[in-house]
Amino acid sequence: MVPVQYYLLLSAGLFCVGLFGILTRRNALVFLMSVEIMLTAANINFVAFSFQHGNLTGQVFSLFTIALAAAEVAVGIGIVLVLYRNFRGVDVTEAATMRW
Repeated sequence: MVPVQYYLLLSAGLFCVGLFGILTRRNALVFLMSVEIMLTAANINFVAFSFQHGNLTGQVFSLFTIALAAAEVAVGIGIVLVLYRNFRGVDVTEAATMRW
């Protein structure tokens, strides 16, 4: 049986990788992938603590988080497409305002 601390270390590592990606990259697609990595880290925590306490609450909450991530990707891809159409690239530092 794998101890819960291993899952927490994995989750902390994934969260740090996602945070590093958000803070250092300027590409909008990398932003989206980094946010997804951070949400995955949160899901690992939910499932690990749910397993430790012997109930399904964390797993159910993890399913809601996955649904939220899917909605976030749909909105994010729309924003990326508008960025690309208006500025001919997905560099977020070029866009100061989103206008028609």
